[in-house]
Parts: sequence; structure tokens; C-alpha cells
Amino acid sequence: MHLEKEFMAQSHPMGAFITRQPRLADHSADRRMILLAGLALVVGTGSAGAAWLLLKLIALVTNLAWYGRFSVGPASITNAAGGAGTVLIPVIGSVMIGLMARFGSPKIRGHGIPEAIEAILYGQSRLSLKVALLKPLSSALSIGSGGPFGAEGPIIMTGGAIGSLFAQCFKLSGAERKTLLVAGAAAGMTAIFGTPVAAMLLAIEVMLFEWKPRSFVPVVAGALTASAWRPLLIGTGPLFPFTGAVPAYDGLLPAAAMVGLFSGVVASLLSAALYRLEDGFHRLPIHWMWWPALAAIVVGAGGLIDPRVLGAGYGNIQGLLDGHWALRAILLLLVVKTVVWLAALSSGTSGGILAPILTIGGALGAVIGMWLPGGPGFWALAGMAAMMSAGMRAPLTGAVFAVELTGRLDALPATAAAAVAGYALAVLVLRRSILTEKVARRGRHLSQEYGVDPLALVRVSEVMAKDPATLPAWMRTGEALIFFEEGARHRSYPVVDDKGRPVGLVSREDALRWRGAAPGEEETLHDRVSDKSLAVATPEMPAIQAAELMIAEEIGRLPVVDPESGKLVGILARRDLLKARAKSTEQETKRKRYVKPRITVAA
Repeated sequence: MHLEKEFMAQSHPMGAFITRQPRLADHSADRRMILLAGLALVVGTGSAGAAWLLLKLIALVTNLAWYGRFSVGPASITNAAGGAGTVLIPVIGSVMIGLMARFGSPKIRGHGIPEAIEAILYGQSRLSLKVALLKPLSSALSIGSGGPFGAEGPIIMTGGAIGSLFAQCFKLSGAERKTLLVAGAAAGMTAIFGTPVAAMLLAIEVMLFEWKPRSFVPVVAGALTASAWRPLLIGTGPLFPFTGAVPAYDGLLPAAAMVGLFSGVVASLLSAALYRLEDGFHRLPIHWMWWPALAAIVVGAGGLIDPRVLGAGYGNIQGLLDGHWALRAILLLLVVKTVVWLAALSSGTSGGILAPILTIGGALGAVIGMWLPGGPGFWALAGMAAMMSAGMRAPLTGAVFAVELTGRLDALPATAAAAVAGYALAVLVLRRSILTEKVARRGRHLSQEYGVDPLALVRVSEVMAKDPATLPAWMRTGEALIFFEEGARHRSYPVVDDKGRPVGLVSREDALRWRGAAPGEEETLHDRVSDKSLAVATPEMPAIQAAELMIAEEIGRLPVVDPESGKLVGILARRDLLKARAKSTEQETKRKRYVKPRITVAA
């Protein structure tokens, strides 16, 4: 929307008054939304291809490192682990990642989502080709050499880079580049997990920082494009099918909420421990490129204790859902996976967080489920939803992600109860999520709460100053100078013609400039200001649009006119807009009882 064209009013000498109102609507979308949706189809295709390539790279590195063969076929690290190689291979892979980060791009460090968030909010949504190439390669090295990560974080970063690079080839705004970046990230997640709806929700809850048609529609287009390509590239059906029964008993939802609360506690402890360990690495007297190698020693030691903790561990997630493991095996996986994941992630190596969070949440849910009806498999499903929700502060994503992964829509009420309970506890216990804490530590404080701007709900007539003081257009400039020098009450005044219509604004600074210019004795205010365009508001205009007009025109006061006659009816200043925001804050914080219950006691 071009504010200067939509809001501008032209005031001609003592006469015609012309004003145009902006088009008011529920949403700000225009035809460029269709263009972005079309571009998102290309981004979704590219991200789906990148997801396929990433999985093949992981398989190739796994086969080379653990089996000594050149193959992209399925390979399990668990079956090959044992001996000195269990420690040596992760260390070699981590050294290579450290070198790539130092001499390639430091942005490949970490699990990708915080870096994508930072690029969206503070980097004009621009990611480089170097990141798009090095992130999947470094992640494949990390996961294939035994790093306890999944492919989802790297593909979110890689898909985002593809969307950003494609967007940079066109003349787009920062908001439009953000849309394509997030569309690529959602498409990559969809291609890996086969969860298009959860990918859309993740975009809204974590990455877009808005809910507008102009961004949501292209994100959906990108995710669905990847979903359409997935059967051809990766496969069909749920990634982790759950064949067990959903328990049908009266206490299902309270029990799910209890699992969620436990998961919220653990997720909060994980986040706190992660950044404590990261602080510890920062205190080491060695360059950060060597940190992943030090953490890899812990990973290798964990692999000697329980080989299941090495690599993405997707088989562990399926095993937990199947519900056939003994309590001791689940507890061992829970503890060792947590330790090696925290050590590796805090070191700054490349890898994702979703698969480890699912494993830890599933193991916790399965342990609790040993004493609940329905069996540990179902409660592992609930624990996954809760842990993802609490860790990432994405309750809708967590609830839907779990049912899409397993193909069990009938489990949605339970996963929703667990996800929201875990989310509620986590937001009360910790100020930041595991994703946003890293951004905040770089001095970038952000909020994940969405709300309607209070100025959008207020009309100009509700906050303007009515019947403002004015100066007549026929006043001599010399008289105006004396008026301001003798102590005018306001810094600026509307100048009106003989019919009460504004022709301009005059400020104390204007009067002082005129004194230096030595104006003619007969010059009037009308002669000085009527040749300038004048921005005005109308009483029914939303205050937020008046605020946008002030920004566009770089002015602090705005005349308010009757739309029919053009007569001045008020003046809107910046402090009036602040009063509207203060009123909204008061509504959130000031508590008052309007109905006092009466309690009567029978005689």
C-alpha cells in the first residue's frame, strides 16, 4: 500500500478540498500473494529435492564411515558400533565440521532454526549460497559419523536458504523474502517427515512472526508441493506408524496432561542444561572449531554404553511406539541420549533437535506409561507431542506433528492435552525456549506472542483532540512570528481558510525560519503553506492507519477533517496514539469485579 497516494489530501487556495481514503478490509493481502504462491511452488520443489539429497548424503557418510562401502542404501550405526571406532569416527567427523565452520561459514553451526529466525527478523531474510551448500553437507557428516541428531533442523535451514536465494533473484520486499524463506523451511520439514500440516503450524508458531494471508498462503503452497513430491522421492505413509490402541477411559485426558507436565519439567531442564554447557564451552581456552571434537568424545563414550544413541535414531522412535522394550532399556536410552545430545549440541556442531526431542519425549512418556492404561507405546506418542511443544514453544505443532508422524488422528485429543500442558508449564518456568534463547544471547530479544494492534481497534475520533486551536489563513507571517515568540501554547497549529478547512500546518520552527528569510509585510500564512500537500485523517479512520501516515509523512501531528465538507474537526498527535496503547495495557492489567456474589444463609 502506498500511503502517500492513499492518504494524501490536496488543499488548493481557499477552495477545492480533495481527499482519498484507504481501502479498509479484514486483511492486507493483494495480488502479490498469488505471485508469491507461484514462486513457493518452485521453492517447495527445490526443498523436496534438497531433503532427498540430504538423506542420501547421510546414508553415504554412514556407509563410508561405519561399513567402508560406497553406498547410499539404508545403514544402521547401531549394528556397526563397537570398539575404538565408536569414539574415533564421531571425533573425525566433528573435526571436519569444525574446519568447515571456521573456513567456510560459521552459520552452519547449531541446529539451524535459531539461525533461520535471526535471518528472518534481523537479516532481511537473506541467506547465502555458501550456507545452502555447507549446511546439508556438514549435517550429513555429523549425523552419518554418529552425531545424535536428526535431519529436520538442517533441512529447515537448507530449505530456508533455497527460498531466500530464489527470492533474491527477484525484486521483492523483506517481508516477501521472509515468506519464501519460511515456505522453503516448511517444505523441507514436510519432505523429511511427511507432516505438511505440522510444517504449516511450525511456520506460524515459530518462524513467520505473523499470521497474514500474504505469507500463510505461499507457505501452504510450498509445504503441499513438497508433500506431492515426497512419494516419488522418499516414500509414502506415516514415517513412524503406530499400530497400538488409543485407550478409551474417562481419565485419558487428565493422564495425558500429567505426561505433558512431566515433559514440560524435563524440557525446561534440558534447555537450562544446554546453555549452561554452552557457557562452559565458551570458557575453554581453545578455538571453537575444536569444541565439536571434544563433545564427540562424549558421544563416542555414550555409543559404547548404548549404541542406539548414535545417529538420528529413527529406529528408536519406532521402537518406543511399538512398546516392546523393557523399562531398563528405555531408561538407558533416555539418560544416555540426553547426555550425548546436550554435549554435542552445546559444542556448536551441525545437527537438528526434533529427532532427539522426539526420542527423549517418547522415552519419558513410555516410562510413565508403564503405570498407565493403554501401554507404553501410546504414552510414548503423547510424550513426543508434549516434549516438542514444551521445548519449541509450539503446542499446535507438537500435537499435530505427533498424529501426522504416526497416522493416528484418533490420538489428537490426547496429544493436544499433553502438548498444551507441557507448553503451559514451560512458558511459566523459562523465559525463553530452546530456540529463542540462542537468539536472545546475541542481544536479539523477541516475542512469540501475536495480538491485534490496539490502534487497529480504535478510530481516530476516539483519541483525537477535538476543536483544536487554529490560525487563520489570512494572518500575516509577521503576526504569526510575534504569536509564537509571545508564548504559544502548542508547538504547531493548523492553518484554516474562511470555511474552516485546513490549508497547512505552522510550527514555531517555521516561524523562526521565516524571520531569517525576511518575508514581505503583506505575506500571509496562506501564501506560505497552501502550495504544500497536506496529509489529513478522517474521524472514522482506524488509528493505526493514521499512525502509518504520520510515519510516511514524517510528521508528528495530523489534522482531522470531516470527509464531506473538509472542515477541521480535530487534531491527532503522537501522544494521542500512545494513550490508546496505554488504555489497552490497562485493560490487560487492571482487575475489577463487576458482579459481587451474594451468599445467603437460610434461617
